[in-house]
Amino acid sequence: MITLRKEDGAADLGGISKMSVGVSWDPSAGTSGGLLGIARRKKGVDLDLIAILMQGAEPVRFAGLDSLDPLGNGSVLHTGDEQTGAASGDDETVHVTFANVPTPITSIVFVAAAFKKGTSFEKANNVSFKIYDASGGSTQQVADVWPSLLGAENANAIARAFRDGQVWKLEVLDRKGKIKQGDMQALLRFALA
Repeated sequence: MITLRKEDGAADLGGISKMSVGVSWDPSAGTSGGLLGIARRKKGVDLDLIAILMQGAEPVRFAGLDSLDPLGNGSVLHTGDEQTGAASGDDETVHVTFANVPTPITSIVFVAAAFKKGTSFEKANNVSFKIYDASGGSTQQVADVWPSLLGAENANAIARAFRDGQVWKLEVLDRKGKIKQGDMQALLRFALA
């Protein structure tokens, strides 16, 4: 397994034709025990994975929330909204087939956020962002980012895939920040930073 860390800089994805980014988390009871704790775990917390497609410095499409195939050709596909964190494996995933991404798209920024009002990373346990090489019909994990448990941030820019001439490269960002929940413009501005 190739391990990419933030300090490693960008990695050439020339040999990777398909990539997946997954987010997983477990529901938390917080500090509640008993029946209230069981109810909170069952309800879970809704984190969201969003892939923001950039044309130069401008966001032009996104995959996530209610947009599962923003380009209409299957080159960037979101698996759908998991609202509790109770699924096994990755709760939400974005799959990218680089050869089919239209040339005007110059980069894709992957952001995980507690986007909906009333949600937060603090209400989730074991949050993990995984990056996979999905070329050739198999899936091999190439990075696993575990965000810090400290802080009150509700968004994390996980990684950025970008064109460098004829090849795509990947940069692990692991950049935390705070956005206004439910505000798509705030989410898009966060991805630009």
